[in-house]
Amino acid sequence: MDITTGPTRASHERIVAGIQKRISQFHSTSTPFRIYHGSTNSTRHASFDPSAIIDVSGLNRILSIDTSASTALVEPNVPMDKLVARTAVQGFLPPVVMEFPGITVGGGFVGTAGESSSFKYGFFDRTVVRAEVILANGTLVNCSATENAELFEGLRGSFGTLGVLTLVEVMLVPLKSWVEVTYRRTTSSKEAVEVLQAETEKEENDYVDGVLFAKDSGVVVSGRLLSEPSSPKIPVRRFSRPWDEWFWIHARSLVSSPLRAPKTPTVELVPVEDYLFRYDRGAFWMGMYAYYHFFVPFWYVFRVLLDYFMHTRIMYHALHASGYTDRYVIQDIAFPAGNAEAFVDYVDDKFGIYPLWLCPLRKDGRVSMGHPKQFEGHVGGQKQSGHAYESLYINVGVWGPYPSFELEYVRANRELEKKTGDLGGLKWLYSRVFYTEDEWWQLYDKNKYDELRRKFGATGLPSIWEKVRDRGNKKEDYGTDVKGLLKRLIRSSALLSGFYGIYKAVRGGDYMLKKKSS
Repeated sequence: MDITTGPTRASHERIVAGIQKRISQFHSTSTPFRIYHGSTNSTRHASFDPSAIIDVSGLNRILSIDTSASTALVEPNVPMDKLVARTAVQGFLPPVVMEFPGITVGGGFVGTAGESSSFKYGFFDRTVVRAEVILANGTLVNCSATENAELFEGLRGSFGTLGVLTLVEVMLVPLKSWVEVTYRRTTSSKEAVEVLQAETEKEENDYVDGVLFAKDSGVVVSGRLLSEPSSPKIPVRRFSRPWDEWFWIHARSLVSSPLRAPKTPTVELVPVEDYLFRYDRGAFWMGMYAYYHFFVPFWYVFRVLLDYFMHTRIMYHALHASGYTDRYVIQDIAFPAGNAEAFVDYVDDKFGIYPLWLCPLRKDGRVSMGHPKQFEGHVGGQKQSGHAYESLYINVGVWGPYPSFELEYVRANRELEKKTGDLGGLKWLYSRVFYTEDEWWQLYDKNKYDELRRKFGATGLPSIWEKVRDRGNKKEDYGTDVKGLLKRLIRSSALLSGFYGIYKAVRGGDYMLKKKSS
């Protein structure tokens, strides 16, 4: 049964026709353009010229839910919390739900987006069964595993460099109201990786991830979806209300409690939406650094009082306005499982950053990450026997302050990128990229990617490299007038830039489009 949940398909088609017309105009004059989606969960430096964009930010509606096929027809700018809420009404749930509610369906498909169910279902793009795309010449096409299959496969991790995404059909699974969450203490990175792998092999698990709080302290968290609690004795825990504790702090308290036996797992019941967006408040643990920055005690009472500022939509706005992406190492990197421990040890030695996020990913995850080459190097100290690595990956999220001057910051990130390459890792490309172009194409398959772009007439669009390469901060980015001078002055002060970021976030509005010159 196809249930219309929003505007008619005719309304969608009128909007798409308008976008087609604008793309055709750019194509006829050989004018380069960028695709503008609105706010972003990327930490890269970016801004958009209103005269040279295709604005798809208005494609933000759920058109229908097909209950018989267990799919939803969704425009690309629909955020995850809206998709979850709408599908739940019909008794369904997306199988992969990114942990930040503002991440969009389109970003999940053509970007890199995974979560704790990705060991089972793969990255979010693996849950998309069909897509509607406007090619760079204005032609509208549909693609799937059976129709324009090469384009459909190529869209994974393409970052809008093959065409303009206008509609996707997403898989759904039956909704269950609860997640039974089990917390297992670990005492080393080696043990954490071993427990993660063991939990992914348990058929009953729907979700698996982990957090390392220190070199000798961590937790592996597994969850299974339930329609009804398996026992009335299991306590209920929530994470979405202002007075609820942040998820990672709660998990740490469970595994570090002296009253609990070290190897005894803790089990709780969590409402499904609270579990899915459990990391929204505090953006995992990055919100903690805001307290330190503004000299506010990181106490429970202040976390409750300042809860409004600690949700990811506000925090990303403040992050971009303040320029704080230049003061933190913010990287997610997926490694062959056998090399994850070595990378964690490297981060411990070189950066000392904790906590670290660990997330297992299905073996096809590499294909979803920006058209990379296969990895044929060493895994767990052993050389691959003449074939590419095709097994479980483990993502390591490294997010923390790195106070230093610009040259040292870049040097450290480039060293991290080299270590990533040596261990067969791939970065999620929401983050800043410091590779040179030659280094980039050593990791990514230029010949295959360029041929795909030629086949679908996309060579006039920016390539992935052109979109993600680091451009740094330039004086002209701020302008040469008094306002630009003030912005440079604010950015030069850590405290002032922090307050400016808060002001811009509370004020709202667009923070990606350049202002039109008068």
